[in-house]
Amino acid sequence: MRRFLSVLSIVLVTLTSAPESKAQPTGKAAPVIGLLGAFDAEVKLVIESLHSPVIREIEGIRFTTGDLGGKQVVVAETGVGKVNAAMTTTLLLTYFHPTSVLFTGIAGGLHPSLQPGDLVISRQTGYYDYRTLTADQQPNFRTRNPINRQLNPAYFPADSILLLRAQAVARSMAFAPIPGASRPPSVMTGTVVTGDQFVASEELVNRLRTDFQADATEMEGAAVAQVCHQLHVPCLVIRSMSDKANSNARRDMYAFLSVAAANSANLVMAIVKGL
Repeated sequence: MRRFLSVLSIVLVTLTSAPESKAQPTGKAAPVIGLLGAFDAEVKLVIESLHSPVIREIEGIRFTTGDLGGKQVVVAETGVGKVNAAMTTTLLLTYFHPTSVLFTGIAGGLHPSLQPGDLVISRQTGYYDYRTLTADQQPNFRTRNPINRQLNPAYFPADSILLLRAQAVARSMAFAPIPGASRPPSVMTGTVVTGDQFVASEELVNRLRTDFQADATEMEGAAVAQVCHQLHVPCLVIRSMSDKANSNARRDMYAFLSVAAANSANLVMAIVKGL
């Protein structure tokens, strides 16, 4: 009987101390800032700048934590598109509890003064491809918050503190020039619109300018901003123009991707270091 009880005790201890097969949400420890980008070129520079990086894989998504200018950050590549961005953002908020989230990456310029290499700090971010109809058959561009069942704003506003910080930091930075550009990169604060398509059409550029007064377009920002808005986490989207979203957009994007992504990442890192 004693031998049976001893064996049973060993089995119970082994079972209760066995590691989980999946990562579990961490408790709210030291403050951490979340940094996201859609693909490798947009987050590689940030990850390479971390001190003591640690990689943690959750549901197949790699999150890299580390020190950036004395601040604890967690960096992840979301993948392209709204659903991928929302999924990665949700995992980030659930497992790491960031105090704020910044999204860095490239975009297509819509404002006529923008050229490749310029940056847009998003004052507000919204969808251009979301539309429902009201009871009186009027178009509605506002998503609905599944938590409280209330309509979200048509545009998700940037966190005011992060926005002011980004504007101040940008004024003191020198950005890498785009080869062949007629002037150094400039920074403007404006409206960024998100949709699940790569915009490469003068006609669509004109429509987004007319319908949304948008300054830049991309494929992830509003999804990140919506998740953060609904879960009350400060958020800011920063984009560097790789093209003008016209018929030459695909060619220009590949030509200017690396410099544009680096400019956006450098601005985000400077913001973090100054927080």
